[in-house]
Amino acid sequence: MNVLADVISSTILFAVPLLLVAMGGMFSERSGIINIALEGIMIIGALMGCLMLRWLDPSVLSGAMGSQSAMFIATMFAGVCGIAFSVLLAFASINLKADQTIGGTALNMLAPAFAIVLTWVVQGQGQTTILIPTWTRITQDSFGITAADNFFQNLLFKNFYLTTIIAIILFAIAVVLLYKTKFGLRLRACGEHPQAADSVGINVYKMRYCGVLISGFLGGIGGLAFTLAAGSGFQSTVAGYGFLALAVMIFGNWKPWSILGASLFFALFKVVGAYASSIPFMPQFKSLEGVSTYLYPMLPYIVTMILLVLTSKKSRAPKAEGIPYDKGSR
Repeated sequence: MNVLADVISSTILFAVPLLLVAMGGMFSERSGIINIALEGIMIIGALMGCLMLRWLDPSVLSGAMGSQSAMFIATMFAGVCGIAFSVLLAFASINLKADQTIGGTALNMLAPAFAIVLTWVVQGQGQTTILIPTWTRITQDSFGITAADNFFQNLLFKNFYLTTIIAIILFAIAVVLLYKTKFGLRLRACGEHPQAADSVGINVYKMRYCGVLISGFLGGIGGLAFTLAAGSGFQSTVAGYGFLALAVMIFGNWKPWSILGASLFFALFKVVGAYASSIPFMPQFKSLEGVSTYLYPMLPYIVTMILLVLTSKKSRAPKAEGIPYDKGSR
């Protein structure tokens, strides 16, 4: 039962960054801007969030509220830094009408290099890992509950971070914002038919900027959430999770609820790969000595490719996605 609790809690933990980053990509592409730079935005958000946690560590107030207040500040700071980095993509794509794929790829190359340089500046040359303080996790002590080794406590508290709560709130806001507000309707119109949107007085450039900046905010928080999920420190990479989030967004057909399901689905395969040796009914492939340890970690990426091949014909991207808007054209 403890293995089951670990698998479920870890699935939720790894689904959170996928959900946040894929929703970020959804907002950007719904406005008409392809955001290949999600990987780079995640790296910048994780870098700045971890540096903020490192800086706040000595000043954390006693008790759970103090530590989680510091965690909230670091999470919001990661989102703001993600916005700042995404401005580069927005300016190049909207104002300069540059190729969006090339612009995003350039930012993905810039982010890890910048992260390494800044980490060395802060910690000293060769010190590439920014350690995450232990107080970031929410434990039983945070609620005054006596620690016990049972299913429900393992499920709730083994991998419980503030980013999970923030992700749930942001998901609810995203659903309402996209489908229940004028802003969401205008954003979707700019991604489908920007000329028609412009003809009724909608500022297409402004809406596309909003889409990309929202994408940067969610991607920055997603980067910090991934670093918390992955281990004890940030090492100038997010292990391709930004590209996996793009696959989740496409598999989820640019819709929030479908993206949520896809995030849980892909995260489950990642966790199964990590816990395969602890799950009794999973084959161990002992005959493939030296190879078996790599088979299950490959699962989420193999499943990604297979599902994208099977569902690509049914996916419907926004019609104006990737097409620079020219106000003078009709």
